[in-house]
Amino acid sequence: MQDDPLMVGHIPAEDRQVRLLLDSGRFAAAGEAFDELVAAGSNHVDAEWNRATVLVHRASLAWRLERIPLALELLAEGWTELDVDRPVGSAAAHTISMLGYLLETIGHRGPALELMALAVQIARDADDPGALAHCLCREGNTRVFRAVTRPAVASAEQFAKARDLFDESQSLARPGQVKRSALAGYARALAGLGEWETAEQAAKEALALGRAADDWFTSSVANWVLAVVRRSRGYLEEARTYASRALDAAETIRDTMLMMQFSRDLAAICEALCDPVGEAAALRRTVAASRTAVDVLQEGLGQALEQRRVAVQAQRMALAAREAALRDPLTGLTNRLGLERRAPVLLEHTAALGRIPWLVLIDVDWFKDVNDMAGHTAGDVVLQEVAHLLRRECRADDLICRWAGDEFVVLLVDGSEESRDAGPVVAERIRAAVHSHDWRLVLGQITKEPTVSIGVAAGPANLEHLFAAADIALYRAKRAGRNRVEIDRSRPTAESPTTG
Repeated sequence: MQDDPLMVGHIPAEDRQVRLLLDSGRFAAAGEAFDELVAAGSNHVDAEWNRATVLVHRASLAWRLERIPLALELLAEGWTELDVDRPVGSAAAHTISMLGYLLETIGHRGPALELMALAVQIARDADDPGALAHCLCREGNTRVFRAVTRPAVASAEQFAKARDLFDESQSLARPGQVKRSALAGYARALAGLGEWETAEQAAKEALALGRAADDWFTSSVANWVLAVVRRSRGYLEEARTYASRALDAAETIRDTMLMMQFSRDLAAICEALCDPVGEAAALRRTVAASRTAVDVLQEGLGQALEQRRVAVQAQRMALAAREAALRDPLTGLTNRLGLERRAPVLLEHTAALGRIPWLVLIDVDWFKDVNDMAGHTAGDVVLQEVAHLLRRECRADDLICRWAGDEFVVLLVDGSEESRDAGPVVAERIRAAVHSHDWRLVLGQITKEPTVSIGVAAGPANLEHLFAAADIALYRAKRAGRNRVEIDRSRPTAESPTTG
């Protein structure tokens, strides 16, 4: 049966061609094809394709071609293009899965596995067997490589999960690279669980398929499995041969994650054989893969990726802002100075119309926990997501401001009849939106997801008085347990306090 084209229908043929050249170890040809691909602009994507999917895939190509700044730029833009609120469809599944796998490769491992698991669920919902097989395989590979670096009890759980993922992937995939890769990964998971005979049989089958298709990734992993099996049985010389072949194949395709693992395993086998020359050679290959440098680079690049993503969003917001000096660079919202300058004019206009102005004061709950557990870069992303939700839930004429830190202000002064009860209604809408938001895409799995406490105050048409009254209401909301709305009672309103 003809080999199933990789990612067909989801990325252009030219992008797939670069990927095939890389997978076959033809890096010079891949570089030339990539240059031709991005000649019109690295972020140029024809309208017929899902932009986020293509950009994230190009980021992975650029990374493998060692064009790190371009990879980060494409990844940040692709991540920004992704619909993070309600991702649906096979294109979204592929995008999120690739995003997670690339984050894992870079070393930014926090949300990586969560993203890949989410992608599997999205692919299931999309009822696309091909996309699901690919997403299952990516998550399985990640779990296998995490398992080999963990204690026995934790690794057994990861190997078992990987085995099930690969098994399902094989049942769904048509003959091609995904099916071959899933078979090789399945063999490694079985070996990790001590099922040596079945693992060896699966590895030999994967190796034959990989060689026939010039698939160096599958061949590399299959040889690795055979090395692990031979080593477990005490056949160290055969294990050394297979481990050396695995490392050769990994170096052919410049897969850093494979190179690091296989060179370490080869060195350990040579040490057990009392082969100091072979051990030294394996260690030199580890050094050649720049393990120490890569570890440092990975951490820095992970941070740079988040910072670049923030910069891309901030740049887009700044370009759209008419008064750049009055904008918060992180969220693109009006800043404190902007509110203080614009509020008096808006309040005076509202008072002249005989309407009631409302001030909504919002504070992000558990924000310190986010910074402590996920890092300040993740905290910045949380603030951006809250700003996005505020724009979505507020009205076009509302003035939205980042006041300071994790505090936001919304001033409702549109002068319509509905403004009499608008404050509590908008405040509850904001609270519910933050409470129900899916934070896994930016934070992974954390104990306390962010919520908001809100204080609301109406009239008089004076910013200081409104802010002071809303601040007292916000204090009550915090003391009452957070994730709730409290309304200032110094003036009569038609609404009651709202709880989350």
